[in-house]
Amino acid sequence: MWEIIKKEWLLLFRSNLFLGVSLGFILILILSVYLGSYENQRKKASYENAKNEMRSQWENLKDMNPHGAAHFGTYVFKPSNSLSGLDEGVGAITGNVLRLEGHVQNEILYSEASQMQSVSRFGKLKSSLLLQYLLPILLVFLAFGSINSEKQSGRLKLLIMQGAGTTKLVLAKTLSIWLYGLGLLVLVVLTHSLLNIQDFNADVFVRTSLFLLVYALYYFIITGLTIFFSTQTHNATIALTFMLGLWILWTIFLPNIFISSVEKWHMLPSRNEMKTAMKEDRSKGIDGHNPSDDREDEFKKSILKKYNVDSLSQLPVNFDGLVMQADEEYGNKVWDKHFGNLRETLALQKQTLQYGGIINPFISLQNTSKGFMASDNLHHQAYLMQAENYRRVFIKTLNDKHAFGGSKTGDWDWKPSNDFFKSVPDFDYKPTSVWSIFSSYLLDLFFLGFWAFAVSACLIFRTKQIEIL
Repeated sequence: MWEIIKKEWLLLFRSNLFLGVSLGFILILILSVYLGSYENQRKKASYENAKNEMRSQWENLKDMNPHGAAHFGTYVFKPSNSLSGLDEGVGAITGNVLRLEGHVQNEILYSEASQMQSVSRFGKLKSSLLLQYLLPILLVFLAFGSINSEKQSGRLKLLIMQGAGTTKLVLAKTLSIWLYGLGLLVLVVLTHSLLNIQDFNADVFVRTSLFLLVYALYYFIITGLTIFFSTQTHNATIALTFMLGLWILWTIFLPNIFISSVEKWHMLPSRNEMKTAMKEDRSKGIDGHNPSDDREDEFKKSILKKYNVDSLSQLPVNFDGLVMQADEEYGNKVWDKHFGNLRETLALQKQTLQYGGIINPFISLQNTSKGFMASDNLHHQAYLMQAENYRRVFIKTLNDKHAFGGSKTGDWDWKPSNDFFKSVPDFDYKPTSVWSIFSSYLLDLFFLGFWAFAVSACLIFRTKQIEIL
């Protein structure tokens, strides 16, 4: 078998057309990786500058009441992920700037797509675009040509008559083309790793290894199917047309059909519907800015009873800070309820979409590619949860200072020293480990493995009789 593979490689590299196409493709791949890495480095520098600037503004706050500081708030920025240079996933459309303040959970803003010219949205050179769409097409034409050239020259018939096993011949040709695609894939990953060596760690190593695995499986599926169809018909044009049609169906039509169907099966509420529902639920809680509110009156009675006093002026703490925190905690429950339902629906959408991998391995490839490169919606939601958890700690720290810092109820002119603002911890984002999300992509890995196994079985057991005329 290895002799056939060596012969196949020698024939390929003797072709000036193949060498020219390969060189051009390699240059484009390297350029896409370089541009992706450069863009990530630029974003990383911008992120650090913005983060340091906002922290500097916060630490230099002076003469401000803690509740005023809660309304002043702060901004957190979604850090750049070096792995997104290989697959940026949802990163271009989800936004990267989030304002954290009291009483409200804001939406993340300023996505890259919203700031781009409409023309450039379709013209951006991406590694994922080349690896998912163009490289498989190249493998289709190489695999198709491998069998077709043998048929046209008569060598295929001669080899079979000389006793060359058809299964061995087919597998050798499949592996020779697949190894070529795998070599280009490894080149892309190695180039990216070298350009981002400063970010390399154990988690990145596991992620890139899984990235290589899923693309290797997909390239084998594409190559093996092309070889299989070429061996099953004497009309080479029909075989090529069928494979190109299957590629178009997999990459263009089926993903859009599946996504549209999943969104209808598990519908998300509109933004206005969700805001209205949250506003209605929020109105049922304590309003920290409405002293005549009946619910606040009940809360006041409970506090007076707790401290065994008759009036707010006798309290050893500042009631204003307590009621503000009570308002926050009720708002947090409302947020947990509605965004919890939203995350459950998103999870159902993702799980349902994954089953599309049964008939379309391209869906499984895209899911795992984004997931293992930390650029999917799971990682984005993990970032938002960390930011929201920090917001709660951030606002509670300010409300507790207001309540227990030494001021009296109604004293809105009281201001802590600047040292207090410096003591408030900054937001420290912890990247999501690959193992924490690995189980979410086992189904995709299973379907890719199933497809690779099925293609292997077809090549081994269904190519005994090859159409050689």
